[in-house]
Formats: sequence, C-alpha cells, structure tokens
Amino acid sequence: MSLRDRGNIKWQSAMMLPEHVKMLKNLKLDYYRQDKPIVDEYQLEEFKSKIHAAMELSSIVKFTVWEEGFDWEYTGLVHRLDPINKMIYLELEQENGHIIKVRFEDIVRVENDG
Repeated sequence: MSLRDRGNIKWQSAMMLPEHVKMLKNLKLDYYRQDKPIVDEYQLEEFKSKIHAAMELSSIVKFTVWEEGFDWEYTGLVHRLDPINKMIYLELEQENGHIIKVRFEDIVRVENDG
C-alpha cells in the first residue's frame, strides 16, 4: 500500500479567517497604490481647452483619472460640464451611453482622439 502525498496542500494553512483574507487583500492593494501626480497651472489650462474643444466639436476624448491611488482611463464624449461642482459628465464610448461623473481635480491627463 503506497502513501498518497497531498503536495502543496499540506503546507497551506487549515483555516483563513475573513479578517486575514481582507488584510492580505488590502496589503496587496497598498503595495500597488501610488501618490497623486502633481498637475501645474499650464497643464490645467491645457486640459480645459482640450475639454472645451472636444465638447464643441463632439469629438471623443480620453481621460486618465486618479482615484484612490490608481489611474483609470475613460474614453467617450463630454456630455456636459458643471462649473459649480467642478464635475465633467462623460458619456462612455464602450458602454452605449452610460454617463459617469469625473471630478476635475482628479484628472491627470486629457487626450483628444478625434
């Protein structure tokens, strides 16, 4: 009768509490988190002019947005601007008219595609 080896399973812990799993997940997220890039006045003015031009010409614009330590890219049409709350309503290109709100101070990069 041969002895059946369990391989790597024998080295794994028998029990992981939900608190441990959450802590490991947060630790992994914190490792990849980055600081918010500094955007100067000239870049802000350039962002504003590109956004206004994209809205006037109804062209597609690509935003890189910093959210909680990570950069996210959104592509779509500028639906409307809210200067009081400093929000941009962006109609996403991939999701058939789904509109998201982007805070102007979180924008890191703006590129006109069209």
